[in-house]
Amino acid sequence: MKAAGHPGRAALRLLALLLLCFVALQGFFLLRIATMAVLNPQSTTFQRSEAWRLLTERQQILWSQQWVDYAAMSVHIKRAVIASEDAGFNDHSGVEWDAIEKAWEKNQRAETRAVRVERQQPGRTVTAKVVGGSTITQQLAKNLLLSGERTVLRKGQEFVLALTLEALLSKQRILEIYLNNVEWGEGIFGVQAAARHYFGVDASRLGPEQAARLAVMLPAPKRFEKRPSSGYVTGRAATIVARMGGVAVP
Repeated sequence: MKAAGHPGRAALRLLALLLLCFVALQGFFLLRIATMAVLNPQSTTFQRSEAWRLLTERQQILWSQQWVDYAAMSVHIKRAVIASEDAGFNDHSGVEWDAIEKAWEKNQRAETRAVRVERQQPGRTVTAKVVGGSTITQQLAKNLLLSGERTVLRKGQEFVLALTLEALLSKQRILEIYLNNVEWGEGIFGVQAAARHYFGVDASRLGPEQAARLAVMLPAPKRFEKRPSSGYVTGRAATIVARMGGVAVP
């Protein structure tokens, strides 16, 4: 009778297989990102998931997206998005570790407050608002290549991809791909579609206030598209306009 394999060897083989799969996945991501230096991505993982959701929920896909080159975008939208989403975009290497630490501390305090309220008021459920510390590059990495699940492994992969994007692509190219693929409402992707939908102009014609309003919408586009001229959007847009003068674009 043939003796059973040693358990330790089986574990090593499994570990080696997992490592090989991980390396192959990173190689796939590396090639995908490298091609983006010269080829525009046709779609993102997030867009494909949204298309499937719309198809299954509504039996149709209402979609608006049109690629525009970086030079054809208003300088105001570039400044507004950097001012609103990632003030250190021009200087960081893909990840702002200080911003992540501050966001984590803020989330911990919010969670502590929520637990305290629930203890003081039995029966009441309080949801702590989660604050992110993601850069534009991280957001692009997540939307382009990853799922929307919130796990430590996915976040770690996001960091790796953000650093890879910064290593292989210029800041200008990263911002160009981001602005052409980011969501600005249900089925509305990219700055050209957003400019036409909300203001009836091309992306090249966006003024400072219009650009600032679009930038305000980015964290929650599906919510803000219902009230694009709300008091919050107007007030926040004014703050962004005031910051835009000091923003350099790549």
